[in-house]
Amino acid sequence: MTASPGKWRVLIIVENLPCPFDRRVWQEALALRANGHEVSIICPKGRGYDKGHEVLDDVHIYRHALPVEASSALGYGLEYAIALLMEFGLALRIALTRGFDVIHGCNPPDTIFLIARFFKVFGKRFIFDHHDINPELYEAKFGRRDVWYRVLCRLERWTFATADVSIATNESYRRIAIERGHMVPAKVFVVRSGADLTRVRALPPRAELRRGKAHLVGYVGVIGKQEGLDLLLEAIAYMRQTLGRNDVHFVIVGDGTELAAVRQLSLQLSVDDCVEFTGRLPDAALWEIMSTADVCVNPDRANEMNDKSTMNKILEYMALGKPIVQFDLTEGRFSAGEASLYARANDVADFAMKLCELLDETARRATMGAIGRQRVEGGLAWHHQVPRLLQAYEAAMSGGRGRATVPET
Repeated sequence: MTASPGKWRVLIIVENLPCPFDRRVWQEALALRANGHEVSIICPKGRGYDKGHEVLDDVHIYRHALPVEASSALGYGLEYAIALLMEFGLALRIALTRGFDVIHGCNPPDTIFLIARFFKVFGKRFIFDHHDINPELYEAKFGRRDVWYRVLCRLERWTFATADVSIATNESYRRIAIERGHMVPAKVFVVRSGADLTRVRALPPRAELRRGKAHLVGYVGVIGKQEGLDLLLEAIAYMRQTLGRNDVHFVIVGDGTELAAVRQLSLQLSVDDCVEFTGRLPDAALWEIMSTADVCVNPDRANEMNDKSTMNKILEYMALGKPIVQFDLTEGRFSAGEASLYARANDVADFAMKLCELLDETARRATMGAIGRQRVEGGLAWHHQVPRLLQAYEAAMSGGRGRATVPET
């Protein structure tokens, strides 16, 4: 059985996060389903997402266990190997039951092409959704370019070679697909991870969330090595100990492998009394905190990975109309424009001073927040990306013939 013209059976495979927690993947799945296509997802189990199979919004989600949570290069290799075997088994199950016409593989890691190569023998298409540049991600995590770095470069090359179409999250990633992946430009489409304005909701601020302070600064995101939470804590310490600012409370929302280490660092820097770690939160609680925040921060450290990557948190801050402080990175500046102040690369003192500068200027915060919201509504929201996603699918399902997304200016 094959899909009728214009209607496709899609299998999305993602290992990084469970669905629907992975916002980008879930938005893509819902957009495809809303346009008449059948969608199945293979993803890992996670806290709060432990069912092996469930149907949400008419999307079938198949989850596998992930017994290894890696922190070393060898550990990641073991984690990816186990996940790949489980994903392949579930893909066979889905092929024999619901069926699929195209595999939509989301990295990291760059190993899903192996499953796609098997099914391409049976006429299935492969769309590569390029979420992370893994060689640069490895270098950001471990600070070296060794044999594992070279393996990741080779896996990335094979992934691009297998793909009928590649989806890039921004123009930097599109250039990588063309220049490093040697893909034909007409087969590379930019589909940004836009904020979903039906989900991101500004709520009335709650004064008690400031914990008695005059200001609240918010952060939401993954807590890993490359996210720069250590730099944020050092900037907070500089604000208090050098600039004498004791009127600010900080809330860090999120989870990740570095959470325990970051908590310990807050104690060592003596800022634990003004920094609140919440872990993951449901949307309602998250939007309350971020709506109360005077400024939101993105302390991603300046490196090759972060410079070329678009961060979801930036777009969500902007959707809430919040001004931002971040280090000056190429894609961060493209997304935020004048909605953000930009500190010198990894300079915690400059980051702290930019944050104080913005906290002291109420009118400027309001202006910057309005600019950010307008940028989202004008082109960076998710609904603007859906036509590009469907365009990529049309190209893949027609044998790769299609018109690439026009580069953004």
